[in-house]
Amino acid sequence: MDYKIVADSSCDINSDIEKKTNVELIPFNIAVDSKEFIDDKDIDMKDLVKSMKDSPNPIKTSCPSPGDFLNSYEKAKDIYVVTIADKLSGTYNSAILAKEMALEKDSKKFVHVFDSKGASVTETLTVLKIDELIKEGLPKEKIIEKTEKYIDETKTYFISEDLSNLIKNGRISKTKGLIATVLNFKPIMGPDEEGNIHLVENIRGSKKAFGRLVEMIGESKKDFKERTLAISHANALEKALDLKEKIKSLYDFKDIIIVETKGLSTAYVNHEGIILAF
Repeated sequence: MDYKIVADSSCDINSDIEKKTNVELIPFNIAVDSKEFIDDKDIDMKDLVKSMKDSPNPIKTSCPSPGDFLNSYEKAKDIYVVTIADKLSGTYNSAILAKEMALEKDSKKFVHVFDSKGASVTETLTVLKIDELIKEGLPKEKIIEKTEKYIDETKTYFISEDLSNLIKNGRISKTKGLIATVLNFKPIMGPDEEGNIHLVENIRGSKKAFGRLVEMIGESKKDFKERTLAISHANALEKALDLKEKIKSLYDFKDIIIVETKGLSTAYVNHEGIILAF
């Protein structure tokens, strides 16, 4: 089958996932003051993290253009696209415009764009699901139907050890951010049903917050046997591995994978943050 999976660079993957799915990531651009970073394999993550820490200003991001997506669409007959939540970025609209352009060139071409309604490992799991359904040999309409259902059922949470980026970018008010920092609150956050970031719970202390996060997985009352859980970390591998072992001891997930955040996810969750989806 001549197909390709395309995602934006919010999708955090490792080399194994890249080889398995042959996914192509279209990079965001990230600007910190006068410095610009392209969120691809060559991004200097240490420089990005240092630049964000040193700057009092918001991080600016620009999504891939329709032309960026169109170039990828031309590499296969059937294209499945996964984007960061439409509520968080203009990426979904860029991917849709590129679809219209591709169909104008070739009316027989197939392109479907999925709004992941999340970011980071939400996209990662969606890419893995599409790949699984394609390899099962399902028709396109069934792949779309099952993937949309999977997206709607996916839960995503994240914990930032450092709230400064969320404050600078207006995701948390300065007053709430100051109170959280002074009182050592670690907000557990996640996307709502539409993909908007919101506070799920406010927990005092990092250890308690991660303990509560593990409890919340069980409270979802999902059947974990056929689901994969994904953890993305921003230079916090030991924390991710510890979280994996705790989850593994309590729940029977089909698989638990760990990936590292790239530029865009790091800009949201900040240094040593953790993102989890299942």
